[in-house]
Amino acid sequence: MANNQKALLHWFDALNWQPQPFQTETWEAVWAGKSGLVNAPTGSGKTYSLLLPFLSHAAQPGLRLIWITPIRALSKEIALAAERAIAGLQLNWRVAVRTGDTDAKTRQLQRKQMAELLITTPESLHLMLAQKGHQKTLEGVQAVVVDEWHELLGSKRGVQMELALRYLESFLPHMQVWGISATIGNLDTALEVLLGTGPRAGEKTFIKANIQKAIEVATVIPDAFETLPWAGHLGIKLLQDVLPLIAQSTSTLIFTNTRAQAEIWYQRLLDAAPELAGVMAMHHGSINRDIRTWVEDALHEGQLKVVVCTSSLDLGVDFRPVETIVQIGSPKGVARFLQRCGRSGHQPGGVSKIHFVPTHAIELIEAAALREAVQVGILEDREPLLRTFDVLIQFLITLAVADGFQPKTLLPVVRGAFCFQTLTDEEWAWCLQFITTGGSSLKAYPDYQKVTINENGWYVVESRKIAMRHRMSMGTIVSGALLSVRMQRGGYLGHIEEYFISKLEPGDVFWFAGQALEFLRIKDMQVMVQKSQRKDGQVPAYMGGRMPLSAQLGQLLLKHFEWAANGRGTMPEHQAIAPLIALQMERSTVPDSQTFLIETLSDKEGFHLFCYPFEGRFVHEGLAALLAYRLSLFQPISFSIAMNDYGFELLSDTPIPLQEALDSDVFTTKDLMEDLLQSVNKTEMARRKFRDIGAIAGLVFQGYPGQRIKDKNLQSSTGLLFNVFMEYEPDHLLLQQAHQEVLDAQLEFDRLHKALRRINAQEIRVCNLAKPSPLAFPIMVDRLRERLTSEKLEDRIRKMLAV
Repeated sequence: MANNQKALLHWFDALNWQPQPFQTETWEAVWAGKSGLVNAPTGSGKTYSLLLPFLSHAAQPGLRLIWITPIRALSKEIALAAERAIAGLQLNWRVAVRTGDTDAKTRQLQRKQMAELLITTPESLHLMLAQKGHQKTLEGVQAVVVDEWHELLGSKRGVQMELALRYLESFLPHMQVWGISATIGNLDTALEVLLGTGPRAGEKTFIKANIQKAIEVATVIPDAFETLPWAGHLGIKLLQDVLPLIAQSTSTLIFTNTRAQAEIWYQRLLDAAPELAGVMAMHHGSINRDIRTWVEDALHEGQLKVVVCTSSLDLGVDFRPVETIVQIGSPKGVARFLQRCGRSGHQPGGVSKIHFVPTHAIELIEAAALREAVQVGILEDREPLLRTFDVLIQFLITLAVADGFQPKTLLPVVRGAFCFQTLTDEEWAWCLQFITTGGSSLKAYPDYQKVTINENGWYVVESRKIAMRHRMSMGTIVSGALLSVRMQRGGYLGHIEEYFISKLEPGDVFWFAGQALEFLRIKDMQVMVQKSQRKDGQVPAYMGGRMPLSAQLGQLLLKHFEWAANGRGTMPEHQAIAPLIALQMERSTVPDSQTFLIETLSDKEGFHLFCYPFEGRFVHEGLAALLAYRLSLFQPISFSIAMNDYGFELLSDTPIPLQEALDSDVFTTKDLMEDLLQSVNKTEMARRKFRDIGAIAGLVFQGYPGQRIKDKNLQSSTGLLFNVFMEYEPDHLLLQQAHQEVLDAQLEFDRLHKALRRINAQEIRVCNLAKPSPLAFPIMVDRLRERLTSEKLEDRIRKMLAV
């Protein structure tokens, strides 16, 4: 391939570019017919490391290269990069983009005459596999490149890609498979999942760029420490400190962690700087497609000065004009932070600088921990999913909708996917029975008999109605449901996420709209409640945008708290937070890697117990419920539970038997599973998981475009099926999957188990507080935010600080 490399080098030279060693190494590997994974920092040229070797020679008509992107915004940038290279190399490749935003007319034209390079998403690729004659359409494909593979790994979209890759390899034995990844810790596992467990498993090629990306983390620290609140999540207090950063830059991306936060910052910036009107825009997933596209184009062309965005602009988007990155609040993970940081200096040799804006005082320590993680190269792992039968069932029906499949031929293909390497013959037979008869519980209902076996032994879908419905409901992204909260005798109070309600038992009390409410039942997607006189009760937890603190960042936080307390901290954040650390030591103590801190406090509200594992809100939710249950074994007692990423609070109106519990080893891992399942309403949590699993597996039809079936009807349908399987088919694979997902995803059981083991190895220090400590205060505020009505939150906080 010497001539090809010479052409590439000539083109690079014409652009005054110098190929990186990892790029030329990748080119040689591709030309040698290998498959593998490229790992390099954001902005170092990963795209051209794989795009150019495939484009470096003339293409025969028809689809030759499939490029998978996890987000639609990235597809346009890949297309621009490809078209630039094609023009520069004077090649005959054509480029097409097919995503959820592609209209039906364009898709139809693409099917008639496929471009040589197709940029698409996992969902759109599976839609292609659902078309009759797709093997003929794809017969010329030479390679599939999965961009930002770390974003798909560990999700059901990633399992979709595993199945698609193994299936394509079954009739394209010489097809190459490559992945691109930047921010992930377990690269070996990422490569293993990408290439599967079949014959190709031994052909692993791993190319890592020996590039130290220059990254600068600059924390926005106010002149007066008092400017920073002790608790909060919006960061608006430092808006005036952000305005100079915008004024000094030609273009700025302001990343927020939630869509609501993006909306608030956008409006507040306009209020504070009206001159930004017309040169500032907003970008997040709920915004109309046409507006998102306009924002992306305008930002790329330098027409916008500021874009306030969420993770919708996280990945790999090569917006060269972007000069400044601002992160509002902690992203709760090192990889996410690095990904956003890489949006500036997005070119080989460029310096990526990010301005971190803390939303409350303790996030100053998070900034210091993030800086160290960046400096020493700490990244989170992405653990692959295993045995997601809902995705497998959807895939089987996809193939049956197209030209059909033969089980004996397809089984080794499925087992070649990392996710299904342990699939047994019995489980395979169950899946086949499920798609043909509906399984033992549903075999009497024709609607669940989707696939038939023809006279040649092929599994096919003969019903046009079933085929059309399947194509319209494919995918693994299932939106969560909002439930209406309604008084049993009275009016409508608002909406609440089903995630929270699913954990309640009838009789449980929770705070909503400033009232203590007793949960009665769920009826037609409505939460029926009545007023309660109890003072204890749970505070709603909201899933949207609440990413938990990663384990790696949590442990770094503990170390930096210790450094700030003993004077070893040399970063500006350590000096800035010194007043808060001094107050924490005055009222309590500072936790560290050797000490597990428990604080107690008695006041007018009752008896408070605070614990600080630093394991993220999901783990804390499970730990709080577990501890509450184990404490209740010593005496009858009720608790309100609140948590944040640093710790959790148990609040009771009666004294808490803490010392008795500690003497009895209350944090033991013995009987952990049994006690945890006793402490939460696992059946209701599994019921919620089953709704999503049922939708992915096609048990319920969600409606035609513009005619979506109401959520209450979907919930009713899946709830009924859940009850049927619980009673008549408890070994149902989808039912078992729902229970397992509760443990793995919602309760993070493995991480919770590790947290308890760590606590048992630490010195447990109990501090009795006279006043709330700085660590306890944010948890109390989160609880109060949901409960206060007549009294302003700010006034109540002021009184707490004055105590």
